Amino acid sequence: MYTSHEDIGYDFEDDPKDKKTLKPHPDIDGGWAWMMVLSSFFVHILIMGSQMALGVLNVEWLEEFHQSRGLTAWVSSLSMGVTLIVGPFIGLFINTCGCRRTAIIGGLLNSLGWVLSAYAVNVYYLFITFGLAAGFGSGMAYLPAVVMVGRYFQKRRALAQGLSTTGTGFGTFLMTVLLKYLCAEYGWRNAMFIQGAVSLNLCVCGALMRPLSPGMDGDDPEGKAPHHVLPAHSTESVRSSGQLGDAEEKRGGPGTEDSSLGDAPAQACQEKAAHRKDMCAFRLLKTVSQLTMRVRRGFRDWYSGYFGTASLFTNRMFVAFIFWALFAYSSFVIPFIHLPEIVNLYNLSEQNDVFPLTSIIAIVHIFGKVVLGVVADLPCISVWNVFLMANFTLVLSIFILPLMHTYAGLAVICALIGFSSGYFSLMPVVTEDLVGIEHLANAYGIIICANGISALLGPPFAGWIYDITQKYDFSFYISGLLYMVGILFLLIQPCIQIVEQSRKKYMDGANV
Repeated sequence: MYTSHEDIGYDFEDDPKDKKTLKPHPDIDGGWAWMMVLSSFFVHILIMGSQMALGVLNVEWLEEFHQSRGLTAWVSSLSMGVTLIVGPFIGLFINTCGCRRTAIIGGLLNSLGWVLSAYAVNVYYLFITFGLAAGFGSGMAYLPAVVMVGRYFQKRRALAQGLSTTGTGFGTFLMTVLLKYLCAEYGWRNAMFIQGAVSLNLCVCGALMRPLSPGMDGDDPEGKAPHHVLPAHSTESVRSSGQLGDAEEKRGGPGTEDSSLGDAPAQACQEKAAHRKDMCAFRLLKTVSQLTMRVRRGFRDWYSGYFGTASLFTNRMFVAFIFWALFAYSSFVIPFIHLPEIVNLYNLSEQNDVFPLTSIIAIVHIFGKVVLGVVADLPCISVWNVFLMANFTLVLSIFILPLMHTYAGLAVICALIGFSSGYFSLMPVVTEDLVGIEHLANAYGIIICANGISALLGPPFAGWIYDITQKYDFSFYISGLLYMVGILFLLIQPCIQIVEQSRKKYMDGANV
């Protein structure tokens, strides 16, 4: 998705004619590439899985701080929204520092956000520590995990991305159970503290993101041992030695020779100290120069990659796709945040404790990704048709959800939501169909950012609707209606293009 100085997928070999020849890297589609899948899988568990399980903590925050549902929901939505919204800007860190360092720093920041949130005194404190700090750290760790899988795979890229993203489903199931247990045994504050310690494993996942470069892990690009060059003497030390020699020549005789021998150790120490000082200054200047060049190169690549893509917005079908993304993700996120409280309102807590509804969504979501991906790969099936049918199923499930007041009915609808939301695995393919392979990375980053805005606004909107109506029903109806409008935009745009093309052909024929 992004190109950095350290993540290059090819080795260079010297040619007798001083030309560079490309050789595929041995780890592409195999070897260490599967460690990238494993690393990305655990990143999805720790980040996306824990965010989808925040409904457990949302109930605890409501009881602790006694704030409105709309205000409290901002904590979870900020964390999820910021993780996705900052995606395009994390590219600057990736271009400058590389995926490995970016992911490790993100893991540290995410863990720090969880730990500091354990000492929250109000929801506004959580906005900063959990919503912004932990959310930004999640974005720094999440995007490199997606990028590195794409770089390590060419022929099996779809399979690798599909396997790694199933971590979201597994993580939602595992983190929901873990957070419920920790909150029941130790309280929500200690639960967040422990989860912060668990999140440090993001640093381990980041350390596994070995860059695809000839000089990987400090090896010389040409496979040769590094040459240790002795540092050259500075001009000051040479000048001082020369002056010393002249003085000694002028001073002749045995007495002066003895005195010069007595002062020799002190003069040698002074020369060594001056030499070390000059070398430290030289190394510092060299490091600052290299860092400046790296930052400028990274910013240039990031700027041209995003702000140089104005042609994408002349594609009206892609603009309609962005409009769809602004409303689609909120319909998927709202149930995860508010279902734990909904089951409390329906007096279904005991049944939900045995097998949480959010865990049903997570498990079926895994199968949905696999099944929809296999169906979409069939030669006689259109990816767009599978994508649209899954969206219609999800919208229908959102409309039906408020009508169910039994655990069995809610479980069936949650299973439908989980399966139909498997269309997320088709989003890169659909985006490529719209903009082409050359603009896929930038276009997909924009779509992810639009999803982040949707995740940011959806849960607080549902909370505000409840505060006004004392029901969650209308929030599902309104979000489903907006979701349907986004789908209709996707359906209308091809019709408009066909009409315009027909009109253009008719006008050209009339002019002839």
